[in-house]
Amino acid sequence: MNITDIIIHIKETLNDAARNDLENSLRKVDGVVSPRFNAGKEHLFMVAFDPDRIKATDLLVKTRAAGYTAQLISM
Repeated sequence: MNITDIIIHIKETLNDAARNDLENSLRKVDGVVSPRFNAGKEHLFMVAFDPDRIKATDLLVKTRAAGYTAQLISM
């Protein structure tokens, strides 16, 4: 299994519950290993995933589908 990380910038300010919901939602996606926000950088959503099972752009689409303005800033 290959693991790679991406960072998705989310424009909106998410409270704790919204961040937890988004993490839990992506955690259920096949190929996602570890979605997480780090304290002090709440606009940056880091996702570790297996690129053989899902694409970075698919993760961005899923984040946007959750209702957020988001852009991929790092791969």
